[in-house]
Amino acid sequence: MARNSDSSKFVNATRARKRVEADTTTTTSSTTKNGSAFTQCYACNKDVVVALISMRDCGFEAKIKMNLGNRCGLTRRDLATKGIVAAGASVLPSSLVSPPAQGLERLPFKSEGYKFWTWRGHKIHYVEEGEGFPIVLIHGFGASAFHWRYNIPELAKKYKVYAVDLLGFGWSEKALVDYDALVWRDQVADFLKEIVKEPTILVGNSLGGFTALVAAEAMPEQVVGIALLNSAGQFGSPEDDARTEIEESPLQKFLIKPLKEVFQRVVLGFLFWQAKQPARVESVLKSVYKNTSNVDDYLIESITKPADDPNAGEVYYRLMTRFMSNQRKYTLDSVLSKLSCPLLLVWGDLDPWVGPAKAIRIKEFYPNTSIVNLQAGHCPHDEVPELVNKALVDWLATLPSTAPQTV
Repeated sequence: MARNSDSSKFVNATRARKRVEADTTTTTSSTTKNGSAFTQCYACNKDVVVALISMRDCGFEAKIKMNLGNRCGLTRRDLATKGIVAAGASVLPSSLVSPPAQGLERLPFKSEGYKFWTWRGHKIHYVEEGEGFPIVLIHGFGASAFHWRYNIPELAKKYKVYAVDLLGFGWSEKALVDYDALVWRDQVADFLKEIVKEPTILVGNSLGGFTALVAAEAMPEQVVGIALLNSAGQFGSPEDDARTEIEESPLQKFLIKPLKEVFQRVVLGFLFWQAKQPARVESVLKSVYKNTSNVDDYLIESITKPADDPNAGEVYYRLMTRFMSNQRKYTLDSVLSKLSCPLLLVWGDLDPWVGPAKAIRIKEFYPNTSIVNLQAGHCPHDEVPELVNKALVDWLATLPSTAPQTV
């Protein structure tokens, strides 16, 4: 199916709705620091907590401060370090530039999904294509297996490709559980054991990248390599190490905490409604795709449709509160220090949320790393899929256990 194929069947993502939804937008105060976007006020809702596609301000590099009252601050830890250069890094073809790809085969969109697997009583959606050495693709925050639409068909020509929807996202069940990195770690680990059943490569974008790392830590005998695309995750800091839990006073426990939760629910409920509107999703995607030609109705529909699930709002609330409060427990340095497999970083250097300095820092900490720099944004696998596919195939060919067998 050609990339520019007709997408008229996506009626729910019509352009007419965008005009109406855009009218609900209010002003926000946001600034930019070291190339990273900052949002200063929760209550204002333009570009606020736009969590339907990536971890931006809420993913492993952020900290949320909920204050009792009418203001809620959201700040993002800035990992970018000025003056860092990639000297000495092990690099595959670097700084690739791509015009819009034409004629790439695309995974057909199925509103009912593809395959399903029951995990701990919950329905998990996944796509399976091709034959050969297995590769498991893991999407970012708010996305789904369909975000790998231009990668699955190409990679499946040489490999067996799986793309799984994390619990709470995509076509997987919107389970009302306490979300943290361990939930998705266990899901992916069990997926490898029960579905894949052999050594594999994990590939993850944004939140999916960090999930791939923690899953590999749990399953070192089955994960023989990891590829990260603009991955979420933060390095630990002395301030985090020095932090200790403070026992709650009765006033905090029985008055302040319940009131704070009520306030959070009201604010986050409104923000979720805003974030799932097709016009808002399109706006966010276009802010993180340097080339926006692939921000189409197909992609928007694949993000907004799961958000209509009756439990989606509660899942969003739990992700933004409980998951956020636990993020310091899992840091890149603590996970990487336990790994030994080869690592590939495919990095969109024009990402406004997770810049290339992070890739350099990962390489410095974990030398068994190759880097491919792309002139793309936060989701290079969908923005410049032909380059990402080539980078993955070239890297896989260097790993003896994954090279396609010829007869």
